[in-house]
Amino acid sequence: MANIEVYDDENLEKAIKRFKRKVEKEGIIREFKRRQYFEKPSTKKHEQNKARKRKEQKKLRKLERRKLY
Repeated sequence: MANIEVYDDENLEKAIKRFKRKVEKEGIIREFKRRQYFEKPSTKKHEQNKARKRKEQKKLRKLERRKLY
């Protein structure tokens, strides 16, 4: 959990910035948005397969460009 301690001599805006950085680093907002709606396991699997195929295609295109030089 993203707990921060605000010091007596610290500016509140600076503490808020520190909190936002910590939340971003831990991925709390991303995780919340992902869990906001239920997603069927089959849909998750389908999206993962699509992402895997896109990644493979990108890798192949990159290799092809290297071969041209």
